[in-house]
Amino acid sequence: MSASVPELLAIAVAGLGGSERGGQLQMATAVAQAFESGEHLVVQAGTGTGKSLAYLVPAVLHAIEDDEPVVVSTATIALQRQLVDRDLPRLADSLAGALPRTPQFALLKGRRNYLCLNKIHGGAMAGDGEADEERPQEELFNPMAASALGRDVQRLTAWASTTDTGDRDDLKPGVPDRSWSQVSVSARECIGVARCSFGSECFSERARGRAGAADVVVTNHALLAIDAVSESSVLPEHALLVVDEAHELVDRVTSVATAELSSATLGVASRRVGRLIGPELVDRLDAASATLTSAIHDGTPGRIDHLDDELATYLTALRDAAGAARSAIESTSDAKAASARAEAAAALSEISDTASRILTSFVPAIPDRADVVWLEHEDNRGSPRPVLRVAPLSVAGLLRGQVFSRSTTVLTSATLTLGGSFDAMAGSWGLAGPDDSSDHPAWRGLDVGSPFEHAKAGILYVAAHLPPPGRDGTGSAEQLGEITGLITAAGGRTLGLFSSMRAAKAAAEAMRERLSTPVLCQGDDTTSALVERFSEDPETSLFGTLSLWQGVDVPGPSLSLVLIDRIPFPRPDDPLLGARQRAVAARGGNGFMAVSATHAALLLAQGSGRLLRRVSDRGVVAVLDSRMVTAGYGGYLRASLPPFWQTTNTEQVRAALQRLRSAPDDATA
Repeated sequence: MSASVPELLAIAVAGLGGSERGGQLQMATAVAQAFESGEHLVVQAGTGTGKSLAYLVPAVLHAIEDDEPVVVSTATIALQRQLVDRDLPRLADSLAGALPRTPQFALLKGRRNYLCLNKIHGGAMAGDGEADEERPQEELFNPMAASALGRDVQRLTAWASTTDTGDRDDLKPGVPDRSWSQVSVSARECIGVARCSFGSECFSERARGRAGAADVVVTNHALLAIDAVSESSVLPEHALLVVDEAHELVDRVTSVATAELSSATLGVASRRVGRLIGPELVDRLDAASATLTSAIHDGTPGRIDHLDDELATYLTALRDAAGAARSAIESTSDAKAASARAEAAAALSEISDTASRILTSFVPAIPDRADVVWLEHEDNRGSPRPVLRVAPLSVAGLLRGQVFSRSTTVLTSATLTLGGSFDAMAGSWGLAGPDDSSDHPAWRGLDVGSPFEHAKAGILYVAAHLPPPGRDGTGSAEQLGEITGLITAAGGRTLGLFSSMRAAKAAAEAMRERLSTPVLCQGDDTTSALVERFSEDPETSLFGTLSLWQGVDVPGPSLSLVLIDRIPFPRPDDPLLGARQRAVAARGGNGFMAVSATHAALLLAQGSGRLLRRVSDRGVVAVLDSRMVTAGYGGYLRASLPPFWQTTNTEQVRAALQRLRSAPDDATA
């Protein structure tokens, strides 16, 4: 009989040279209980808890005892790699002798992440490059090819004969998306292992095979969503699921469930079908594509609540033209062009399905709609790139019906309680909420705390004396003066988190003129290079926007001050969040608190979490938005943050920062 979860955890912690943590043991025990009872578990585990080990130990034990895999889904490649390359191998070594056998584990990604040998060797047409780089596949794979695209494809072709995995992340250095698309296919573009000449050698199928034989399968939220919406299973059959970085789940699933029409997607489809069907169908598709592209180019960006007859006519024509072209391609049987036909049919299906989905979304009255449609004009090297998008109003039903109904699920992150409650996150996942309340699955929430003594280690400072921030995206003179004083007191050591790149750049430019310490800004170099420079020099400050709110891990004296320029509410014109807010209000709820305030609270919690990364860290989170203490929703936002000691006294905070700066590096321990 195997040891218990607490016993295995103690063995693993000792084997890894760690120390016992109460929160980690509490979480591991709760995860084991959830796996036994079938009750879903939501666990908030602060930074430093050791939550990966807390769910991996019970996952490994149950997988071995029940001979069934446990799937672990994460939001980021970094955590996937950490689990597969470090945590799981070290755990397996530490538990050697304590388990009946050595646990097996595997990493599984979407098919597009792996080389496609059939596309490389099977003569598919190139179809994803820019117009001036479109070439037949035989030219791309020609050793004499001179273009950057051609050189990348040659390199990838050579790599295909030496790599064991075919995994894009194993290619060093990497290649642009455009180049990778020449040697990979999506799941819809794949001709199927039974029909493929390279089926027995397929990198994606081999990865799936390893996953099918593994005890723990590590994947990502996107593939989890694809598995939920696909007619066929993408992941191995599993009854137990762990969702780490669960605060990202809704956004990642929404992204997978979002479809779009643009000149780029329409152009790719047109180029792919050009050699496969007759000119009449090609001309019909091109005409429908050109008409729709022109219409959305001239359209006004924003959410579309009412579909006018003209746009409806264009969408109907495009749907029918794409459908006719797809039918013609599927009726042919040229074995040599199987890969090219599969790619073309997939592109046409996506266009036809998206156009149909957009048209159908307007049939119900606004309060009953499941999808949101909007037009966006993205910046494309200085010129607008119009994109028509359709996204689900909510993914709660999808998650409840296709994920939680199939697997006992543990959802965990360092930030899951907003306003002091799990309700907001649980509602967004479909575990709780006003819709079909009798159908909600059983779940419980658990906050195992943090090893940090937040009230002693950190200060939450709100600059209550500053005027509310304006809407122009740059700081006021008073705010810039406040930033100057705080960074000067800290001696650099500052991570500045801004609501927009415009605000970050403006503040960085102003600080470079006012400060004697270096200031870096996102966009000056790659984010990883900037974070490395920031962590190596304690006097350096780093300013940036969204990715820095969640992706920076800099323990020690290089980070003593986290600056947040304003409460990160979503843009007032955000079409999807605006529609969600309206839907809550239509049901009699407070749309602002349920959507905008929740969005802001989650980002604030993530941003504040950058401050304390190890037990010895000390510092200040400074919010330069007086609404945190003056507005009615301020209490909700503050309750979503770690329990720092709070103040609005500027001089008190500057004195604390000066003391931290003058203390020796080990004095904070």
